[in-house]
Amino acid sequence: MASHSTLSRRGRIGAVAAASLAAALVLGGCASGGSEPAASGDAEAASFGEISVQYSWIKNEEFAGEFYAYENGYYDEAGFSEVTGIAGPDTGVAKLLSGTVQVALSDAASVGAAVAEQDAPLKIVATTFQKNPFTILSLTDGGDIATPEDLIGKKIGVQDSNASVFAALLAANDIDPADLEIVPVDFDPTPLINGEVDGFMAYLTNEAITVEMSGYPVTNLAYAENGLPYVAEAFTVTDQYLAENPDLIKAFLIAEIKGWTDTFTNPVEDTAALVTKYYNESAAAGDLTFGELDPAKVAAGITAQALLISTEETEANGLFTISDELKEQTLASLAASGWELESDDLFDTTIIDEIYAENPDLLDYLP
Repeated sequence: MASHSTLSRRGRIGAVAAASLAAALVLGGCASGGSEPAASGDAEAASFGEISVQYSWIKNEEFAGEFYAYENGYYDEAGFSEVTGIAGPDTGVAKLLSGTVQVALSDAASVGAAVAEQDAPLKIVATTFQKNPFTILSLTDGGDIATPEDLIGKKIGVQDSNASVFAALLAANDIDPADLEIVPVDFDPTPLINGEVDGFMAYLTNEAITVEMSGYPVTNLAYAENGLPYVAEAFTVTDQYLAENPDLIKAFLIAEIKGWTDTFTNPVEDTAALVTKYYNESAAAGDLTFGELDPAKVAAGITAQALLISTEETEANGLFTISDELKEQTLASLAASGWELESDDLFDTTIIDEIYAENPDLLDYLP
């Protein structure tokens, strides 16, 4: 039932449209994570036990679909006794390889770098964001960085965990890192507002909105439009875990699809309230947070990220799917950064394709 604030074909509105490679391959052989073996047959009758999922960022609107999966019992229905969502920032690469987590919401640059440089046995099996949300954020009245060439001679604030993703942007645009100054920052964009840096590594769906809503006109150099159109918030597992737990992964992704469908069919205000609930619980648990959430900013973030999640391809093929064209675009982005990979090195979308072949009712996620 669509309303003016429901994310639908009619109601999606334009808006201002973290994480990178972990340090090292922790273990040569990857543990299966200790979850119970997948049962055959109906996933709803299976008992998959506990799994841990590494989030790329703090528990805000980027994980609204996961929060609905908790709130509406989709993980329970899928056969999980507990799904532990671990707040970031973290690419999840090292934790996957050590068996600390079973699933990570990561990005193609972080995973691709690990596969290419370390032969890490990882696969992206589905993706939330069809378009990655990374941007170099600048003030229109300041650095005004609108093209990759505008980076030259500028001071750019980059978080440690985003260093390799920023390096990929430079490499994709043939820019020598020596031609600009990289300034270590955290995730608070205050250094940009104060003029300490000319540009700031950010998310279109997060800091870019925060700064603009604070009254500063902004310019975005979106990665997806400047040489790096790759998937992000991508469901990533080890090769071993994928081989040993296909039914578990299928059940988990079905629960996720249901949760993210709710973000499109429910009013934005309701989703923002749910996000606030889980954010506050995360803050109480001692996770990294950034003060109280602004409901208007959360709502703007939900609307902005919908444009990265929902595309003509997902409307045709379903949420989380990765078309052959998108795979090729992702691989071309990685190649421009020096990471040469074949599709089968990085992707295995067999399970997400099977889900929609077996459950065509899940295809229609928009009201």
